[in-house]
Amino acid sequence: MKRAAFKMKLKPGYREEYKKRHDAIWPELKKLLQDAGIHDYSIFLDEETDTLFAVQKIDGKAGSQDLGKTEIVQRWWAYMADIMETNPDNSPVSIALPEVFYLD
Repeated sequence: MKRAAFKMKLKPGYREEYKKRHDAIWPELKKLLQDAGIHDYSIFLDEETDTLFAVQKIDGKAGSQDLGKTEIVQRWWAYMADIMETNPDNSPVSIALPEVFYLD
């Protein structure tokens, strides 16, 4: 099992909308993530900077940020593009964070 962490940026004023959309995550997206071996996935918000911090455990070969070739992820990215900083393909600007400490 691997652990991955990354940060993304929410556009100002969209905290509630971001939470609302994730509270109603599409079942087919949830299934894709689970089938890929992604679990124990959390996203936290730094309310001072609108920075999102995500961490997930991965039993498969790829994390959530590696599933961008799938149609469902591309649709999710397009759905979220109006409230997040994104790349030209609508993927969220995502910066991987190296692990520097882990207490099991």
